[in-house]
Amino acid sequence: MVVQEKSLSSSMNARVIGSGNNESTIILAHGYGGDQSLWDKIVPTLSQHYRVVVFDWACSGAVKDLNLFDYEKHSSYEGFADDLIGLMEEMKIKSAILMGHSMSGMIGCIASIKRPDLFERLLFLGASPR
Repeated sequence: MVVQEKSLSSSMNARVIGSGNNESTIILAHGYGGDQSLWDKIVPTLSQHYRVVVFDWACSGAVKDLNLFDYEKHSSYEGFADDLIGLMEEMKIKSAILMGHSMSGMIGCIASIKRPDLFERLLFLGASPR
């Protein structure tokens, strides 16, 4: 029997909301212990101006694909940065603004060092240190 693997975007519950009035994409990344519902109050306004992408990290309780979390890979921010880059590549996001809350601020920094071409701007909300 062949078992089809879920895509990264599906496993991470990625959603695109709105298209905005320009071509810019903003990715909203929640912090540790949270999920994408953190952004529910601001998504309606942002989606009027941007293509908004929300998702859940592998450590989020909202993720149903238990195979997504890998203890060794996700024991450092590097593994999460690789997930972010993989998600952007899969979703064919060529350049985006990343708004990172808590640990997502540092993850965004690491991802932008690895792939600066993918990030237009980085915005941090209560970012945690490395």
